[in-house]
Amino acid sequence: MTTSVTSLIKKITLVFLIISGLYFAKDFLIPLCIGGILATLFLPFCNWMEKKKLPKGLAVFICFLGLLLLLFMLVSLLGYKISELINDIAVLKQKAIEISTQLQSYIFNHFNISIDEQYTILKNEQPSYANIIQVMIGSITSFLSSFVLLLVYFVFLLYYRNHIKNFLVKLTAKSEQAEMQKVIQKVTSISQQYLLGLSKMIFLLWIMYGIGFSVIGVENAIFFAVLCGLLEIIPFVGNITGTTLTVLVSTLHGANIEIIIGILIVYGTVQLIQGWILEPLILGPQVKINSLFTIIALVLGELLWGIPGIILAIPITAMFKIVCDYIEPLKPYGFLIGEIERSKKNVFIETLKSKLKSK
Repeated sequence: MTTSVTSLIKKITLVFLIISGLYFAKDFLIPLCIGGILATLFLPFCNWMEKKKLPKGLAVFICFLGLLLLLFMLVSLLGYKISELINDIAVLKQKAIEISTQLQSYIFNHFNISIDEQYTILKNEQPSYANIIQVMIGSITSFLSSFVLLLVYFVFLLYYRNHIKNFLVKLTAKSEQAEMQKVIQKVTSISQQYLLGLSKMIFLLWIMYGIGFSVIGVENAIFFAVLCGLLEIIPFVGNITGTTLTVLVSTLHGANIEIIIGILIVYGTVQLIQGWILEPLILGPQVKINSLFTIIALVLGELLWGIPGIILAIPITAMFKIVCDYIEPLKPYGFLIGEIERSKKNVFIETLKSKLKSK
């Protein structure tokens, strides 16, 4: 009994130390993790160029330019759609003023707090402009430094990938080196599969949301379709956030109840197609973790690393699952994290896959 208790205490202490390390080293780990995951996305392209006798440095530089081009296209798309939305700021501002006036009247009638007292309370609660500017400058500086580090890690992780792989293999015993190479290859493959699958998923969601919102008459339908698709990066929370914003802005635009119900129907239909057809076909079962540990991963990611932690939670958990599946003492944890098999769903998806392949 004493031995088992001591072993349990050691495991709890180890988990606590790992979580503490992740929290206190977040400024170092966040750019490194994002840069590493993005590097795996360009790894097949980089390997292909090197097989075509291109120098490694030139191949990595072309991948770097490809990443910058991809980011530029994404920012340009969002900027263009946001500029369209800004044209309606005057209307949204007027609607917001009307709603705030109604809210002030409600507070005065039900809580007997005068308008002047409400303004005084809000003024005392609001931070000063100097503090706001200071926080904004700090945030922008932190973002830019992290972004530069991310690009640096992306380049050097691609360039030194074989060196790092050989280092990890050398850490293991000779009898286990072949298994270690399989683990590294599988983890890299899972990262690529997740990012490529997520990109395809977002593109298809743009199409479905765009068609749905346009048909029911949502203003700035394409912008909200792009927003809802991009927020798919954050499972569960992203979908709900995008749809909620669409409903709120549409309400401020004066949308009637039919349009609001239409938005919810589009959301439910897209989620049904995504969950039962797109995810099994595009992401596959190896990337999937069950809903319970998806929520746990998202909560821990937010607590430890904030918004970047939410974005990184799923791919890192999927990689951890693969490691658990290959290491004998950790296999139960991989089973616990993994998706529960659903025989009917699997039969349907396999039939659909076979039909697509035959065509």
